[in-house]
Amino acid sequence: MPLITPSESIGWLTVGCHRAPLTGADLRILSAIADITANAVHRAALHEKTEQRLQHLSALQTIDQAIKASLDLRFTLNTLLDQVISQLRVDATDILLHNSTFQTFNYATGRGFRTKEIERLSLRLGESYAGKVALERRTISRRNLAQFPERIPRLADEGFVSYAGVPLIVKGKVKGVLEVFHRAPFNADSEWLSFLEMLASQAAIAIDNAQLFEQVQRSNLNLILSYDATIEGWSRALDLRDHEAEGHARQIAQLTEELARAAGIDSNALVHIRRGALLHDIGKIAVPDNILYKPGALTEEEWRIMQRHPETALKLLEPIPFLQPALDIPYCHHEKWNGSGYPRGLKGEDIPIAARVFALVDVWDALRSERPYRAAWSDGQAREHIGQQAGKHFDPNLTEHFLRLLK
Repeated sequence: MPLITPSESIGWLTVGCHRAPLTGADLRILSAIADITANAVHRAALHEKTEQRLQHLSALQTIDQAIKASLDLRFTLNTLLDQVISQLRVDATDILLHNSTFQTFNYATGRGFRTKEIERLSLRLGESYAGKVALERRTISRRNLAQFPERIPRLADEGFVSYAGVPLIVKGKVKGVLEVFHRAPFNADSEWLSFLEMLASQAAIAIDNAQLFEQVQRSNLNLILSYDATIEGWSRALDLRDHEAEGHARQIAQLTEELARAAGIDSNALVHIRRGALLHDIGKIAVPDNILYKPGALTEEEWRIMQRHPETALKLLEPIPFLQPALDIPYCHHEKWNGSGYPRGLKGEDIPIAARVFALVDVWDALRSERPYRAAWSDGQAREHIGQQAGKHFDPNLTEHFLRLLK
């Protein structure tokens, strides 16, 4: 009796009898049994296929979440390979990434290998199965590797019998190859290969996302380095105008950073503190040389002109977005804890902490340096003066940190 489903014939039911020949009634009963059996097998197959597809959807969702949650390429690819192993029931799998500089495909990550030989794998375009997969941009499947002349480099001791490789293509570019291996003959059907290709598409997207993020990071880093090089150039120009030694502004900036770190200031703020320290006196470019280099005391009018340099710094730097977080030092480093400073007469903790930190370093540096109107002070004299000015000129808590740092 044929076992027939609504779409196909799936087998037959055979019955033998040693007694009298089967009657028409027997045949009708057997036909009914055959129909029930066919329907049962068909429903079971549909259920199994539905379960498998649900598992596949769950696997794709897991990979998708990994791609969205992390830009760590290794984490995402390892998550994907875990799903390849569990869903496709392969013995081993790996991903080879394309190196566009050398036009090679190099091992990135893998699962299920007995030796570490795979980790040294590097193939040229067109070499071995993976190289052909990339060159021809198509899936290659081999049920029995022994029937084909190609060898898989470094994998002779793995005992692989079956192979499938899929190109990782996104935006028209080959990013790598996803390979799977069995240690027994395996005939990949169209549905199995289709799901493998879906997983490869997810891998290609993950690789592309990670590479784009890396490019953006590299561009941002280059931009930041360019910004900082520009700031250092400005600070060197200021040093030259003030007849300071080469690197003077950098030394002040470094000591300011050390004090800020010792005072527990958030590390994210240190880059802005460094920039502010490098540019602390940029407003003095508007101060005439006859005032800036005057060997004696300034007149009242000259002092008013000198006191405008923090406001000049604000006007110069405020229009530059990336320097706005660094404005506290150029604008406020002449404010004093007791409110007697300038330009706004801020008092106590109303003075930004970056400016309070820098004020200590700035005065220390000024006292220890030669000036047209006086000789440099000794370490002891400068320490004593700074200690005396705690609670007057300087934040008393920061003063303690600074004196400890000087030791």
